[in-house]
Amino acid sequence: DLEIADGEFVVFVGPSGCGKSTLLRTIAGLEEASSGDIAIARRTVNDLSPSERGVAMVFQSYALYPHMSVYENMAFGLKLAKADKAEIDRRVRAAAETLNISDYLERKPKALSGGQRQRVAIGRAIVREPQVFLFDEPLSNLDAALRVRMRYEFASLHERLGTTMIYVTHDQVEAMTLADRIVVLNGGVIEQVGRPMELYERPRNLFVAEFIGSPKMNLIPGEIVSATARGATVRTAAGDTLEAAVDASAAKAGDAVTLGVRPEHLAVAGAGGIAAKVTFAETLGHATFAYADYGGTALTVQLPGDVRPRAGETLRLSIPADQSHLFDAGGEAFPRP
Repeated sequence: DLEIADGEFVVFVGPSGCGKSTLLRTIAGLEEASSGDIAIARRTVNDLSPSERGVAMVFQSYALYPHMSVYENMAFGLKLAKADKAEIDRRVRAAAETLNISDYLERKPKALSGGQRQRVAIGRAIVREPQVFLFDEPLSNLDAALRVRMRYEFASLHERLGTTMIYVTHDQVEAMTLADRIVVLNGGVIEQVGRPMELYERPRNLFVAEFIGSPKMNLIPGEIVSATARGATVRTAAGDTLEAAVDASAAKAGDAVTLGVRPEHLAVAGAGGIAAKVTFAETLGHATFAYADYGGTALTVQLPGDVRPRAGETLRLSIPADQSHLFDAGGEAFPRP
């Protein structure tokens, strides 16, 4: 079950094949729901055709008519619906102004950049004045720099229109930057729904913990030494003892667990901590990512850009208890305070 509020920007994320595009297409009416109900504005739409649902969909492919101008591409759906000519003109020009493509209305798609073509595809959806916009990986065909710019434009568009938007992507950076709420899907099941930082700081299970965050969370296997409602002591497979500030009252000594810590929360320690051997270091300028081996467990450590460890070097790393996550043998997270 999932309820999306009026005017909300919700992003579906998950690995390939998890069902996010299928769910979007089912909302649009392009796929038939095998069970359950789909309601838009409190109206059940299962038996309605896509054109009757009050939705507009933008696909990964721009699907523009090459022989038509930008204006004609945007107006085409309204002409088919036999809308008044003056109303068509008003909507097309208003959408073009919203998307900053008014100067391109007489151009053909081949004369536009990828970002401009995507704006035309969005404009074709806007002129329909739908109750819900559905976006299926609309930025995946664009280069990296243009994707960053278009993310900003999507956020601005939502702010201006205030219309409900559902956006599908496999790129969790897009999800984190655009969404009011993120829906994490896995094998056709909703794993967790929440605000971006809620999922980042309090993942419900191992799947969400690994999927949300880039680089992904480090996972260290171990077993419970002691557990209370205020925290747990964990012995790792490498023999070190670590603390996690979680409610572990449901656990007992000897239980198999996984301790999770994000790369930015690992700190180089002068003494103590755990010892990990660097296998590779990636310098990005603002930060250095060190990839290290800890007793057979691969760790990623985010370091300041001016710190550049060499392969083979041993890092002593401290793991703060209040930044540690703990998961039981079934992958479910112990609650954090």
